[in-house]
Amino acid sequence: MYDFAIFWEWLSFGVRWLHVITAIAWIGSSFYFIALDLGLVRREGMPEGAHGEEWQVHGGGFYHIQKYLVAPARMPEHLTWFKWESYATWLSGFALLAIVYYAGADLYLIDRNVLDVSAPVAILISVGSLAFGWLIYDQLCKSRLSDNDTVLMLVLFPILVAMAWGYTQLFTGRAAFLHLGAFTATIMSANVFLIIIPNQKIVVADLIAGRKPDPKYGKIAKTRSLHNNYLTLPVIFLMLSNHYPLAFATEFNWVIAALIFIIGVLIRHYFNTVHARKGNPHWTWAAATVLFILIMWLSTVPKVLTGEERVSATGEAFMASTHFPAVRDTVMGRCAMCHSAEPGWEGITFTPKGVKLETEVQIAEHAREIYLQAGRSHAMPPGNVSHMTAQERALLVTWFEETRR
Repeated sequence: MYDFAIFWEWLSFGVRWLHVITAIAWIGSSFYFIALDLGLVRREGMPEGAHGEEWQVHGGGFYHIQKYLVAPARMPEHLTWFKWESYATWLSGFALLAIVYYAGADLYLIDRNVLDVSAPVAILISVGSLAFGWLIYDQLCKSRLSDNDTVLMLVLFPILVAMAWGYTQLFTGRAAFLHLGAFTATIMSANVFLIIIPNQKIVVADLIAGRKPDPKYGKIAKTRSLHNNYLTLPVIFLMLSNHYPLAFATEFNWVIAALIFIIGVLIRHYFNTVHARKGNPHWTWAAATVLFILIMWLSTVPKVLTGEERVSATGEAFMASTHFPAVRDTVMGRCAMCHSAEPGWEGITFTPKGVKLETEVQIAEHAREIYLQAGRSHAMPPGNVSHMTAQERALLVTWFEETRR
């Protein structure tokens, strides 16, 4: 069983790495093409049907790029499609969601002080919310609101705020932020899978058949791509937030998430304006800084009040172990000075990663993390500042492995 725990930890790490790799590829190509599109210039002598062109230099070479709003007069011999980056990012992200939050639902997904449900019910709520997000967004995009991108985004923002609040009423703070990111990322990837690529395939099919493609398909695809561009930075923040409890584990976490969407839009507005050669709106950085300072303040007042602790069946098993009294004393002596509601270690104001280890229930519920971080590895305590001995680490390993057999 303990070998499986190590395998599962490495599986999580491997899938997380894959998710980062694919996300870099997707976000990189998305940012590049938006910048390219905004920087296109119409010049004399361009081929018929060309909307604009741009010269770029990179890596010692010059690139001459032309864009056709609908399609060129004939199909090129080789056509590169940008879609697998998006698909791989979403699939690896969902796999990571399943590995960490579904498989570890009792620890990472469910907060019984927020909503006392079983793991299957929590997982169904999770999956259903992702599908719900796409359906609502897609219907709004197909409504009359789609005639004005600004109005559409202003309508979408309250929906995102409502989802941010709703997730905090369903899951742990960490899972709430992760799900809001997954909610948004699902919209982005579905845009590629269900709208952008199918529309481009319609245009290609018409071109091959000798028909004149309808320009509406390109216009719709461009609009959805622009939405993805503005949503990207908030998604990155939400995916990274699980490492920072000051973001997800405070009372106003849903307000913080809402403000992050505004900051992301401000930053993208700056870059999109610059790339379109329409000026340098430096005010966007000032506004983003003010909002971030507001987020810092919201993360500290007031402190969240927690309810009565509950122990899972797995936690009860760890507490019943004959090794538990010694483990409890070890953890409280070596770890609890930082991992507590009021950390006693100088320079640490809030418990690292939101993990508290000052009660028996908390220690039992975090048995796997203690085993991996302080037993099988020497990651904790950092730099072994509390002088945990080799015998104490061996005790943590024995306690976990014997209990899990």
